[in-house]
Amino acid sequence: MAQDTRIKPLTNTELSSFCSQMAMILKAGISSVEGITIMLEDAGSSQEKEILRIICNTLQSTGNFREALAETGAFPSHMLHMAELGEQSGRLDEVMDSLSRYYEREESVAQSIKSAVTYPFIMIGMMLIIIVVLIVKVLPIFNQVFLQLGQEMTGFSRGLMNLGQVLGRYSYVFIGILVALFLIYLYFAKGKSGKKRLTAFLSAFPLTRDLWEKMASGRFAGGMALTLSSGLDTHQSMELASALADNPKVTDKIKNCMELMDTGVDVSQALADSHLFTGLYSRMISVGFKTGALETVMDKIASLYEEEVDSHINRMISVLEPTLVAVLSIIVGMILLSVILPLMGIMSSL
Repeated sequence: MAQDTRIKPLTNTELSSFCSQMAMILKAGISSVEGITIMLEDAGSSQEKEILRIICNTLQSTGNFREALAETGAFPSHMLHMAELGEQSGRLDEVMDSLSRYYEREESVAQSIKSAVTYPFIMIGMMLIIIVVLIVKVLPIFNQVFLQLGQEMTGFSRGLMNLGQVLGRYSYVFIGILVALFLIYLYFAKGKSGKKRLTAFLSAFPLTRDLWEKMASGRFAGGMALTLSSGLDTHQSMELASALADNPKVTDKIKNCMELMDTGVDVSQALADSHLFTGLYSRMISVGFKTGALETVMDKIASLYEEEVDSHINRMISVLEPTLVAVLSIIVGMILLSVILPLMGIMSSL
């Protein structure tokens, strides 16, 4: 069956919702085909109907759930692999439930990052608009006042007014620059290669390096909990979960951990020696490994990392907010004072 090119990849929220519904259906003893048919009847959007229709048709012809998901082109490769493992182990309902929690956690982290990035950009945009209005519209009015008093603007204020005249004269150039910046934003925000480049930059940038490392460690812990719950051993789980980290530093630590495990070191000691998890998390893993509850511990660690990321982002916003307001106040104050003080001097001499 040919894939419908109009179908877009599902978001984390949509993936979580789909997996949650499938988990409930399978746990209720309803077959995959019947469950998809029920979901198709309640589908809202045209894309959702098309995805479910393809899944239903493929399931009826092949009986393979993983192949049915792959046929749509809307599901990530990681989910396809986990669905295959769930089918082979007879634990598809548990895998779907774990996937639902995993993608819900991913969406929560993504929304935190989005809010952290959006707010500063809005503030910076407002600052630029206010400054441009001041130097393009307000300063020429003050200049007319100076001329009526037989004086001219000089120094800093004159330079700003000249800049405003240049902005007004070559506005089309600056509009082109803004369009180019918007296209660059779309490249980094929407394109696959752009996202990879942005992730690589943020992973190395000093101000965001620690945050991105925590996010990668949280993804790895969530992936380990997911794969372990599917019945895989620790080494297989680590191989699959390493693909979710998406951070060079964390990936290197995972490779080091796997090398230590190959030499006979147990997983808890290997994770500690590779410094993938330290402090409290390392001790939690050690206890979880000894008690046979490593899956539960990894899920808890992933949740704790999510809370850490949220806390880190909130701290960044709490610092950025007053800083941007202070910068805007200082810039606007300097512009106005550069005009008002000379004007007051002229008025007092009359």
